Amino acid sequence: MTSASPSRNRTGPRRTTAVCLVSGGMDSFVAAAVAREEGWQPFCLTVSYGQRHRREIACARRIAAFLGAGHRVVSLDLSWTRSALTDRSVPVPDGETAGIPPTYVPARNTIFISLALACAEVLDAGAIFTGMTAVDFSGYPDCRPDYLAAFQALVDRATKKTAEGGTIVLRAPLLELSKAEIVRLGIRLGLDFSITWSCYRGGRKPCGRCPSCLLRARGFSEAGVPDPLLR
Repeated sequence: MTSASPSRNRTGPRRTTAVCLVSGGMDSFVAAAVAREEGWQPFCLTVSYGQRHRREIACARRIAAFLGAGHRVVSLDLSWTRSALTDRSVPVPDGETAGIPPTYVPARNTIFISLALACAEVLDAGAIFTGMTAVDFSGYPDCRPDYLAAFQALVDRATKKTAEGGTIVLRAPLLELSKAEIVRLGIRLGLDFSITWSCYRGGRKPCGRCPSCLLRARGFSEAGVPDPLLR
């Protein structure tokens, strides 16, 4: 069963290392900070997968440093997946789209969590934290509660650690939060959102038109807080 909130931790009072998937965006930053608040020692894992720009990789490094966490960047090539995030011939849409959008990268979260699972075994970590949310999100099928629950069932059966009686819990502490709630939580945790990046297009400044920019803008607006990237 996937733990979707800080109060539903399956591992009991003992805290060890938690592998935190950190993309450079605000959601994964807040999720990793929740891990730290709960008493886990975060270890940040970032995947360079052939995305349009590397600004988010630089932001992930800053996030790891902010959290005082170890950090590893794993490189793989998903440029052949014909997503708007990996193939420049596929345009990034302006505004939110109906259905599964062209920015969906096939099986991306499945691949990323699998890499985090391997990292968790190497580090003897007790948890994997992701920044997935099923409230204000872009319609990706691998950001849903049933997906996370199914992956937890796989984790429970797939590793040497779990086969020998250990536990690796898959945590998505933001799963049921809106973007505004995520902003407020990050502020409560003392996070610096100026070191994050959300825009799908990259560049020196956020485009303000892509789905990720619009979701971020709505979150800060509804939270009643200015976005530090736009100052």
